[in-house]
Amino acid sequence: MNTTLMKQPDLTHSLLYLDGVTVSFDGFRALDNLSLDISHGEMRAIIGPNGAGKTTMMDVVTGKTKPDSGEVLFDRNIDLTTRDEAAIAQLGIGRKFQRPTVFDNHTVEDNVLLSLKGDRSVRRNLLWRGNGEEATRIGQILATIGLTAQRQRLAGSLSHGQKQWLEIGMLIAQDPKLLLVDEPVAGMSDAETETTAELLKDIAKDHTVIVVEHDMEFVRRLGVKVTVLHEGSVLAEGSIDEVSGNERVIEVYLGR
Repeated sequence: MNTTLMKQPDLTHSLLYLDGVTVSFDGFRALDNLSLDISHGEMRAIIGPNGAGKTTMMDVVTGKTKPDSGEVLFDRNIDLTTRDEAAIAQLGIGRKFQRPTVFDNHTVEDNVLLSLKGDRSVRRNLLWRGNGEEATRIGQILATIGLTAQRQRLAGSLSHGQKQWLEIGMLIAQDPKLLLVDEPVAGMSDAETETTAELLKDIAKDHTVIVVEHDMEFVRRLGVKVTVLHEGSVLAEGSIDEVSGNERVIEVYLGR
């Protein structure tokens, strides 16, 4: 039997594949032989205590941090470790950080316009007159994120939750294959949290989404597979009920 062939991963259904990824900072292992497999069209929740490696994992995927060892493959055969941040973004990987970063002095509509995939030159944006395919696309995105009525408001006047939704809309405008969303409901009201859960589930119908979150009730609302990280590697995977009942997860993360 050919053992070499046996070692090759089956990437047919994988959009993102991490294998044996290790990252060290001054002797501290932020990621320790991390392996992760995300399928096309999947939404996955990543949870874990502070220092578990969640942010470093996203940094590796987006090219901000280069691993010491291991494979990071995107869309079956693209080696992300050889690409910089800009090139990785062009491949179709979008990241939303915990704190929203929108253009406060521009309207909601303009924020989405500036993010649209395609020719985003200053001249083109200045000449844009709000018609055609781009206007239709902006309208669809604003409807998806629930900000149609806020179209002409300055982004700086939006609530915290609305700014989070706008930034998610700006990511969608880039037409990414994979969205990395970091703690999207931090600081939100209960009603905003519920709306965000429904928004992400809607987005996941057409995109692959990784959600990093601490709010366990929010993760439960998503109803997706959960990966628990601890000390830079996978501690457990499964449904929210399965990982919540795992003795090691209770010990290192959830408490009793």
